[in-house]
Amino acid sequence: MTNEMNTSFTHSVDLHAVNGPGGGAVYTQVMPGETKVFTFKALNPGIYVYHCATPSVAHHIASGMYGLILIEPEGGLPAVDREFYVMQGEIYTEEAFGSKGLLTFSMEKMLSETPEYVVFNGAAGGLTTEDNRLSANVGETVRIYFGVGGPNLTSSFHVIGEIFDRVYPFGSVTSEALTDVQTISVAPGGAWIVEFTLDVPGDYIVVDHALSRLERGLVAILHVEGEENPEIFHEGSATE
Repeated sequence: MTNEMNTSFTHSVDLHAVNGPGGGAVYTQVMPGETKVFTFKALNPGIYVYHCATPSVAHHIASGMYGLILIEPEGGLPAVDREFYVMQGEIYTEEAFGSKGLLTFSMEKMLSETPEYVVFNGAAGGLTTEDNRLSANVGETVRIYFGVGGPNLTSSFHVIGEIFDRVYPFGSVTSEALTDVQTISVAPGGAWIVEFTLDVPGDYIVVDHALSRLERGLVAILHVEGEENPEIFHEGSATE
């Protein structure tokens, strides 16, 4: 792990996939300009969160220092057509939501758990643009690795207009999957896996079903192309 010389803080990494003190943080407190290395054996398959573990840990996480690491079981996971990594997090600023220019971190808002922004993959509405939205085709199977960096809020992850065919609770790929699930609850520092097959084209809105958070930037688009499927979804009555 390398911390560039022009940074202002010591940084580290705690990988939830590690068996050892601090998840690696005891070996990776890296000052600006330093590089450190540690080795771990991946013993437990699943999808795991990692994040900076340098005090204030919550401040570093709220600055976007988190991600997901997948430890596949022997033989890998069943094949799907599309895989996406999506993470939810919070941004706490002195300035009001929507302010332009350089923003100032607010420790007070973080401690009171009142973020100005709640985001997928680090940006308000960042997964709604044509360049960054999730894209797939009718008939394809989608797998989303979904995690919550936090540092504070639990997510009620939901894709409007889709039902998860299979869900791997708490990111466990060695337990039996749940089937036919509408919404999952994912705690800070947790991760789940959802899979579903796309039957109908269109734009599917991806949200936390604590829906007021949409007004704070927490929204993504899954854009699906392909032929219409009136047997499953169409306007009008069943006899039309």
